[in-house]
Amino acid sequence: MYYESIKVLDCTIRDGGLVNKHDFSLEFVRRLYTLLSAAGVDYMEMGYKNSPELFDPKEYGPWKFCDDDLLWKVKDGIESKMKMAVMADVGRVNMDAVKPAAESPYQMFRVASYVKNIDKGIEMVNAFHDMGYETTLNIMAVSRDRGPELDEALHQVNEECKADVLYLVDSFGAFYQEDIDKELARYKAIVKNKKFGFHGHNNQQLAFSNTIQAIINHVDFLDGSVSGMGRGAGNCTTELLLGFLKNPKYDLRPVLDAYQELFLPLKEKYEWGYIIPQMITGMLNRHPQDAIAIRKTEDRDNYRKFYNHMMND
Repeated sequence: MYYESIKVLDCTIRDGGLVNKHDFSLEFVRRLYTLLSAAGVDYMEMGYKNSPELFDPKEYGPWKFCDDDLLWKVKDGIESKMKMAVMADVGRVNMDAVKPAAESPYQMFRVASYVKNIDKGIEMVNAFHDMGYETTLNIMAVSRDRGPELDEALHQVNEECKADVLYLVDSFGAFYQEDIDKELARYKAIVKNKKFGFHGHNNQQLAFSNTIQAIINHVDFLDGSVSGMGRGAGNCTTELLLGFLKNPKYDLRPVLDAYQELFLPLKEKYEWGYIIPQMITGMLNRHPQDAIAIRKTEDRDNYRKFYNHMMND
């Protein structure tokens, strides 16, 4: 038995790109695209649609910008039913440079917005919707913004936003299963005309279990990344997620191939996944930037000192 409505979105290149400044080769991304297609994954998030006027292309790889020509090259010669998605942060995309969906290599725009920027987030979503894209609104860091401001934002989403999917995002990896239940109940009580999605981080090794809890709450869009590659502690792993879902359209074996071929070598060069500093920031509901920073110092493994610093900060 399975929910036919569930869609899996692999965010490896976008969220994992925060580990290596989106410096993946075209060959790497084409191979991952091929294997995720074979696995039956529904959407592959290709990166950010950031403006090169705001980020120096010399400092970042091409998946920070996701030029249309680049994405067409990913698809070239590969048969796939999998859709492409890109993410846009509020204030970081040149709206005038975005082509209508009918002329674009990707089908979905995901807009990331904090509660304080919800006006601008809704405006962006509506613009992309009117251009023919599937759209999601991902409200970031809600573990930090759970007061009346979130309720106001949700009412505004319900009344004004054209997004197809509204995402609950555990940006800091701070949520427990009861938080998933509580926040999804809040979302669904206010927002009546959307599907819902969940994006988790693994600071407390709960990204997978929290994703299962989201499924229990009838969330349809689920994010994962191969090997959990993502900022800081990373995400729910695509391999665990596909192994859990019972829909026969999903095949775990190509994802295992991707892990072996692409990500085992990458793990020798970059660090991601559960580590103690990320656990500490998750427990304290703090942004992972402090844990990322400490790993670049001589005190990278002085966990007691880092814990005391975070408790007293």
